[in-house]
Amino acid sequence: MRLAASAHTLTKRFYAGVSVALLAAGLAGCASKEPTTTGSISGKQVAQMSESELQGAADSLGKRYAKNPTDKSTALQYSSLLQMNGRQDQSLAVMRRLAIALPKDREVLAAYGKALAGAGQFEPALDAVRRAQTPEYPDWKLLSAEAAILDQLGQKAEARALYRKAMDLKPNEPSIMSNLGLSYLLEGDLPTAEIHLRNAVGLPGADSRVRQNLALVVGLQGRFDEAEQIARQELSPDQAQANVTYLRQMLAQQNAWNDIKKDEKEAKNTN
Repeated sequence: MRLAASAHTLTKRFYAGVSVALLAAGLAGCASKEPTTTGSISGKQVAQMSESELQGAADSLGKRYAKNPTDKSTALQYSSLLQMNGRQDQSLAVMRRLAIALPKDREVLAAYGKALAGAGQFEPALDAVRRAQTPEYPDWKLLSAEAAILDQLGQKAEARALYRKAMDLKPNEPSIMSNLGLSYLLEGDLPTAEIHLRNAVGLPGADSRVRQNLALVVGLQGRFDEAEQIARQELSPDQAQANVTYLRQMLAQQNAWNDIKKDEKEAKNTN
């Protein structure tokens, strides 16, 4: 019983990292003013901030938010930074309040869906993103976000059909191609995931997030030097090394899980 529990824990840890990556890529682009994509605070790109800098930025925005919780721009940025700091429940509370104040705002509904998904509430997230969509004028970002949530719900075929619809609306959009690659990553098909992510990186407008997703896939295949080289294009050497170290730990955990399952199987066969 103890071994089974250990295997379950290791499996959850390994796939949790993949799930988070998919949601970040699938939903970050929905709200066009969110700082998780191209925005900056105090002149520095959010994607390049250290953990302590992100925490400081969140605290600063929190003070602004407290003065006017229904200010759309502040609430969107604050919610996004809270998510980047791992404070999912607080981020959701911020977006829920804003969604109540602005129930028909598509950008707010999309960000609310992101916060719900980040908190693991995938069915309500799917509803929020679908309500933000207008069928007569579909938004490719929302289609991609909906697909990312469907991926989390295990509906791979439906998700990939939506990614392709989004590509029809926005050809050569690197974030959609990246999301499609992460869909295959979540399924465990790393070679196919790498093909899509390399295609995404080669498209005009590919940002740091897309390249870091490629580094993730390469690293998960054990090619750590190559993964670090990709990561260093945007990150500092220390940050890139930290990412690769984390990938090594993830793979070590997965290998440990495989060893546990092998031992359990052998023990069953000998009994």
